[in-house]
Amino acid sequence: MACALRLLLQCPLLTAAIFITGIGGTFQYGFHISVLNSPSTYIKELVNVTCVERYGLALEPWQLSLIWSFIVSVFSIGGLLGALSAGRLVDMYGRKICILLNNLLAITGALLMLLSKTAMSFEMIMVGRFLYGINAGMSLTAHCIYLPECAPKRLRGMVGFSVTTFVSIGKFSGQLLGLSELLGTEERWPWLLGFSGFTGLLQLLTMPLLPESPRHLLLVQGDRQACENAIGRLWGGGEDHRSEVEDMLTEAAALKGVHIHGVTELLKERSLRWQLFTIVCMVTTLQLCGINAVYLYSFDVFRAAGIPPHQLRYAALGTGLCEVVTSIAAFLIIESTGKRVLLLRGYLGMTTTLALLTLTLYLQTLLSWMPYCSMVLVLLTIFFFSSGPAGITAPLAGEIFNQSFKAAAFTIATSINWAGLFIIGMLFPLIVEHLDYLCFLIFLVFCLGTGLFVWFHVPETRNRTVLEITAEYQRMHSKDTPVAGIKSELVQFSQTHLSQATKL
Repeated sequence: MACALRLLLQCPLLTAAIFITGIGGTFQYGFHISVLNSPSTYIKELVNVTCVERYGLALEPWQLSLIWSFIVSVFSIGGLLGALSAGRLVDMYGRKICILLNNLLAITGALLMLLSKTAMSFEMIMVGRFLYGINAGMSLTAHCIYLPECAPKRLRGMVGFSVTTFVSIGKFSGQLLGLSELLGTEERWPWLLGFSGFTGLLQLLTMPLLPESPRHLLLVQGDRQACENAIGRLWGGGEDHRSEVEDMLTEAAALKGVHIHGVTELLKERSLRWQLFTIVCMVTTLQLCGINAVYLYSFDVFRAAGIPPHQLRYAALGTGLCEVVTSIAAFLIIESTGKRVLLLRGYLGMTTTLALLTLTLYLQTLLSWMPYCSMVLVLLTIFFFSSGPAGITAPLAGEIFNQSFKAAAFTIATSINWAGLFIIGMLFPLIVEHLDYLCFLIFLVFCLGTGLFVWFHVPETRNRTVLEITAEYQRMHSKDTPVAGIKSELVQFSQTHLSQATKL
């Protein structure tokens, strides 16, 4: 841990890149997941008052709920649109320029939020949330691609994990700023919803200080000199980075003449079938692991443990802080522990805690001390989620797919994520209404299944190149192919694509 952190601190521009890309990247995604909880009453009041003044119509409760549901879900619709377009855009125009210009969407959305109350227009909130969604969908993909590509192989896990650390920081910031002591009041809630404009402006002003991704410069643009200059700026000039450049040149030689593949081509590519299964399985379970249910039931658990109702918001803030602290701790140890270990521990740990949480919630009314056990299990579930699945899943596609398939892989992964976020948002209340705490048993099955999938089918990616990871996938899933012949098969695979593809 100390060694990896010391190496990171020796790269000041790379350290700055973590914060610059994070604050305007996945921070936005996490912030908008949690920020609507606090001002929901005020926004619903604005909707009602607007309809009365504009149309002379007082909304029925079901009509108000329908409009509110659309305000919440339009963020996911925008996110899906941003995710579907991000993969192609970051390859066409570069990672840096897409991240830079994407902030204009966040700033525009923030202006609409700030003016919505004055203009008495809830439609401006809808449009602002839609723009925020596109911004978050773009940034989730671009951030996950750009930042790990800027890191040396020995720091790629740590740097990649920071992508999700900023999601946790964004969630916590939305909860914190939403307190009535800060921006969660009737007068200040537009500033709460417009806060993303400030983080977007901060990234817009600081992103020009960073170079383009070295891998994009070499593997897509074919500019070795620019790649080496970018590496020198990001990693410092004190060490010889020729081995890293040679690894990229090896991959470039394998991809020479191969065009950037689309989603359809990735779905048809049999040699990458297990990598695709890995991404689909991991991203799907990220939405179906039950973490949203844990947060929902945490209020009931804390209330049963004797926390006064007016203090529950601070207890909920504690769960968000637990996620942030755990994510930062995992960020520090990932290079010494390994990603596969953290994934296995995370999913199997969540399987255990969800099973026990179901039991303690059943016994909660029978034993006076059982709510305290439930409280501990809630925090343990958040710990296992944040220390593994949450941080490793997002950047994983960039590690197990080569440059020609990377954009398509991220398009699939982020599209599943956004579609899952929308579907779970619509169905989750119905699931809880009909199954109550027994819904944890459904999520438990997904966690256990994914944990077993990782155990048998996913290799360790720490300190390995894409070609080495591809060889390991083939070793794990090929019964007849000897290990010694795998690299020759990779060369044959590259030559096959060379004969079929057209150059960029």
